[in-house]
Amino acid sequence: MTYEYQLNASKEDFYNITAQVREAIGKSGVTSGIAVVYCPHTTAGITINENADPDVVRDLIFALGKAFPDRPEFRHAEGNSAAHLKASCIGSSVTVVIENGKPVLGTWQGVYFTEFDPPRNRKFHVKVMGA
Repeated sequence: MTYEYQLNASKEDFYNITAQVREAIGKSGVTSGIAVVYCPHTTAGITINENADPDVVRDLIFALGKAFPDRPEFRHAEGNSAAHLKASCIGSSVTVVIENGKPVLGTWQGVYFTEFDPPRNRKFHVKVMGA
């Protein structure tokens, strides 16, 4: 089963989508298996990281900006090459193990949609498969 979700990404940020992943798993009825969370955009991504301290997200955004700054040498006509680089670094999907009908995440972990070329109306998919 595949579930599609919409997201209004108003700024460059890590948007916590853990609740939507839990919802998709619950709707599916799968108690043991995997969920693949996928982003069909080239300037956004999906990752798992800490969801307890918001400074972690701020630090990640800061570090990605330092690692992949906008540069005058970039040739992409849309002017968002840095966003493409960040998205490629993060990746377009994650796989989450499901046990007892719940995602297996660490105590501090959350699933994030990462936006690097705002503002955008985005979507992501959660594919739930039973074992």
